[in-house]
Amino acid sequence: MQHMTTAQIRQAFLDYFATQQHQIVPSSSLIPGNDATLLFNNAGMVQFKDVFLGAESRPYTRATSSQRCVRAGGKHNDLENVGYTARHHTFFEMLGNFSFGDYFKQEAITFAWQFLTDVVKLPKEKLLVTVYHTDEEAYDFWSKEIGLSDDKIIRIDTTDNFWSMGDTGPCGPCSEIFYDHGEHIWGGPPGSPEEDGDRFIEIWNLVFMQYNRHADGSMEPLPKQSVDTGMGLERIAAILQGVHSNYEIDLFQGLIKAAAVVTNAKDLEDKSLRVVADHIRSCAFLVSDGVMPSNEGRGYVLRRIIRRAVRHGNKLGASGAFFYKLVAALIEQMGEAYPELAKQQAIIEKVLRIEEEQFGKTLERGLAILEESLASIEGDVIPGELVFKLYDTYGFPADLTADVARERFMTIDERGFQECMEVQRKKAQQAGKFGADYNEQLKSEKSTDFKGYDTEHYTGTVIELFFEGQAVNVLEDGQEGIVVLDRTPFYAESGGQVGDSGTLTVTGGEFTVVDTRKLGNAFAHHGTVQGRIGINDKADAQIDSERRERIKKNHTGTHILHEALRQLLGDHVAQKGSLVMPDKLRFDFSHFEGVTKTQLRELEDAVNAEIRSNFALDTQLMDIDDAKAKGAMALFGEKYDDEVRVVSIGDYSIELCGGTHVQRTGDIGLFKIVSEGGIAAGVRRIEAVTGEDAIAYVAQQEQQLAEIAVLVKGDSHNALEKVSALLEKAKGLEKQVSQLNDKLASAAGASLLDSAVDVNGIKLLVANVAGTESKALRGMVDDLKNKMGSGVIALGVANGDKVSLISGVTKDLIGKLKAGELVNHMAAQVGGKGGGRPDMAQAGGSEPQNLDAALASVNAWVAEKTQ
Repeated sequence: MQHMTTAQIRQAFLDYFATQQHQIVPSSSLIPGNDATLLFNNAGMVQFKDVFLGAESRPYTRATSSQRCVRAGGKHNDLENVGYTARHHTFFEMLGNFSFGDYFKQEAITFAWQFLTDVVKLPKEKLLVTVYHTDEEAYDFWSKEIGLSDDKIIRIDTTDNFWSMGDTGPCGPCSEIFYDHGEHIWGGPPGSPEEDGDRFIEIWNLVFMQYNRHADGSMEPLPKQSVDTGMGLERIAAILQGVHSNYEIDLFQGLIKAAAVVTNAKDLEDKSLRVVADHIRSCAFLVSDGVMPSNEGRGYVLRRIIRRAVRHGNKLGASGAFFYKLVAALIEQMGEAYPELAKQQAIIEKVLRIEEEQFGKTLERGLAILEESLASIEGDVIPGELVFKLYDTYGFPADLTADVARERFMTIDERGFQECMEVQRKKAQQAGKFGADYNEQLKSEKSTDFKGYDTEHYTGTVIELFFEGQAVNVLEDGQEGIVVLDRTPFYAESGGQVGDSGTLTVTGGEFTVVDTRKLGNAFAHHGTVQGRIGINDKADAQIDSERRERIKKNHTGTHILHEALRQLLGDHVAQKGSLVMPDKLRFDFSHFEGVTKTQLRELEDAVNAEIRSNFALDTQLMDIDDAKAKGAMALFGEKYDDEVRVVSIGDYSIELCGGTHVQRTGDIGLFKIVSEGGIAAGVRRIEAVTGEDAIAYVAQQEQQLAEIAVLVKGDSHNALEKVSALLEKAKGLEKQVSQLNDKLASAAGASLLDSAVDVNGIKLLVANVAGTESKALRGMVDDLKNKMGSGVIALGVANGDKVSLISGVTKDLIGKLKAGELVNHMAAQVGGKGGGRPDMAQAGGSEPQNLDAALASVNAWVAEKTQ
């Protein structure tokens, strides 16, 4: 067995398959570019999924990669296990080799066996394999060609050895390779009752895509049988380095030692160090690939992982923000294989530091919410739903809730909390499945040659027609359908640019195109026919030229805006999405804070300066590596062929782009920003207009200014001064009104004291304070409590269809009565609920007709509680 570092193993794997005519394909982003149903790239095959499905072609039929993956949640990958087991991770690398209709079972098995036994020299006697119980072909090859004895080939009849892409679509049997760590470790071989032990560890899974499964469960052989394999880099590294746990390999040991330094930890065996070391990998790579912490989707998973790391760092003794300091240590371990980490080091560190600091504030907020909730809990058990809400909504760890409960001589409903967690886990698993029936998706085997870069008019031949999802030979008068041409000037929606519209004219009629989209490699013209259109018809294709010109102005404007943002705000700005339409452009980008008005003005000035420079645009087709070497930006989430189209705007901007653009920047005319705002944590959106739409926008703004000037009895030159004066006057009047309301409320409160009654020796004041503003209630209760000295107050007021309630209990009585319980008693009768501290609580409701009855019930409630 050959001792190798993790980096050496990764390179040896890729080198071996390169010698077997495999194309080395770089790891794709953790954000799947071809599957909106998948949260993260969780296997090596994801970036090739469309190739396996036949929806995409590549210039190679064999590929190999080391794919970065994230699995946080889902089957066998519970986040809470990470750090406490030998092989659970949130982030890992999957070594894989793939065949797209090229080789099949025999070659895949031979490659795997040769790599393991000849390249990295694992002892053959330490290896055993599994096959699907009906896969005689794989069994015979392992037995007769590789020479494994029958006791080393185990038949498995469960779905563990039958892989499928989803409920339908490509599927097939697997053959897994296991390593025997030795008799000194407990566990049995796969298929045995002791298979969950740690003695026999799966290291490589060979998937043979052999069938196409339909919705009714029937399977037919795939026309092109393929291979998808995966081997965990960390697992094979542990074996080759003679250690049992993945956390003992060189890469993790380096991270664990760095984590110990920044957290002041003394015990290098502490499981919390493993958690921190694992989590810095997933967090850094997620941020590098464009994910920002948020409360939903991918950002929510990232936030959970960061917070778990911070909690464990705090347990180790870390003081202040520490997590971001580990990015440098990660780059030391993995920067050579993933240079994007070093390139984005500053942005990764900033995101992690800000999130860690915000989590500190979140903990404070969670404690406050917990304190308020405890006031209204009956009994000594905190409900599981509340524990989960604090954990899920506010990021407040369940163990902290349990700590607070212990201080109050309470416990948490652990079972109820786990039930809520299980619901969440199932949702996460469902989110990670391929949900579509691939056999029902509209597909086309055709290919369209796009001619629209150079012309707006072209003659093509109808090669495919669809009506109501079915291929047809003709579309009749009035039918809505899809036309596919062999050549077209119509741009199909992609890269953020909307599809073209226009007309297709044939001898027998005219097809009005309302949209153009991609259907695999075909361009699908969507629209309605007048007359008829049939297969093999010659079609005179004419796009809506005026609409295309406006789209081109907005698309080129987007490129200029992108570069202007990077120059003004920093290189961390990365495109997160764009929409290029005829009437406007929308550009989403990564940034941590709002763009100021001054910066927006600078952006506008910068873009318009480039427009006035009237740069000529240059487009070239070149090799992807040459394009990147030239400095072309590859946009987030996009997939690119080996040959790419590079769009250069003078020496200002250079991007990979398949869209349409103006000939010179001066064609844009004018650029105006319409809005800027946040759409997610760390992601901003700018909307803008160009050309005629920008001129119309300026004219509209001028018209509004003129109308405002008339209203304030001024003109366009002094309107600002006039409006400022009016606002200042309004503020003064609002202050006077507020002061008067406070005086009225105080006076009303003083008169209310006369209506207080005695209930079991407790002074009780209950009143409907009609006409009082809801926001004045709290001050009124404070004033009444001071004047009463000792007593209970319950007030309510109806404003329209809403009810506001408040209760107050002086501190000497909160041992007997709690304001939260009292206000909830009233709220239940007016269709609402509320909460607060034991001495003051507020609630709302939606049934004002029941307010008086709710207030009338307070006397009896207090009497019952104090008897």
